[in-house]
Formats: sequence, structure tokens, C-alpha cells
Amino acid sequence: MTSDWRMDRIGAALRGENPTVLRQLDSGFAVIGDVQFLPGYSVLLADEPGVQQLSDLPKAKRLSFLSDMDQLGEAVERACRRLDPEFRRVNLEILGNTDPLLHAHVWPRFEWEPAELVGKPVWLYPRERWSDERFRLGPQHDALRDAIGSELDRLRSRD
Repeated sequence: MTSDWRMDRIGAALRGENPTVLRQLDSGFAVIGDVQFLPGYSVLLADEPGVQQLSDLPKAKRLSFLSDMDQLGEAVERACRRLDPEFRRVNLEILGNTDPLLHAHVWPRFEWEPAELVGKPVWLYPRERWSDERFRLGPQHDALRDAIGSELDRLRSRD
């Protein structure tokens, strides 16, 4: 992956140039996270580049975004439960403290996480987890990407 698409993740997704895109949903793009120290970490990106927070959207689009966040969360939950018997749960977050674009984090949580971190926010993981090459998104995550994408397809087909 090159670094230029990261400078405009939403624009790159709209142009079909963001390699992390799993599926386009009603209000945005389901993408797999750049780091995978918690395998299955995904993000929902709003499909409107200028939108910074949920309240910037009209009510119907807000509800659509929240529905897509729920759908991505369920897809990650189903895929991770199938792939890892130590899957615990999914955490959903809309923070926006660092990147000035509306996005929601979908964090799978596992029993194998360190005891001092498993019950706490993922943001308390050591900084090196975020930059360690071992956890960088790559071809080793293709099966995980496929599993989440397939679950999104199943969920969308039942609606």
C-alpha cells in the first residue's frame, strides 16, 4: 500500500483507490484497519469528506451511518467468532479526536488479550502495537478481509 491514499481516505474510497475498503455501505465505506493487533479491527468512513462529526449530517443520514456502524460491528463479530474461539465481543466507538472526518471504530476483543488491557479501551495498548510491522495490514489478513466482507454481504442481503 502506498501512503498517498492515506492522506485522503474518503476521497480515495470514492475514487476506488483505497485498498482497505471492504464494502461500500449506504452511508460510507467499511474498511479494514491499517493495524491488526486485534484481528478484525475495522472502521466505517462516512462518504462525505467534509463531515467531521455525526451532528454535521442530516437526521436521516445520521441514522443511516449508525445503522451501517451496527452492521459492520455485527459482521466483524460474526467473522471473528468463526475464526477465533477466544473472541469475546465487539466495541463500537465514534471518537474523532485525531482525524477530522466522521468515522466509527469497530474493535473486536479477545480472551487472549493481556489481563491488564482486556477490560480497558484499546487506546491504552502500548504505542508500539500501532506501529509494529507484525501488526500492519497485509496479505496475511486476506482471509479475515474475506470473512468480514462475506458477513457484510449476508447481512445486507437479509435487509
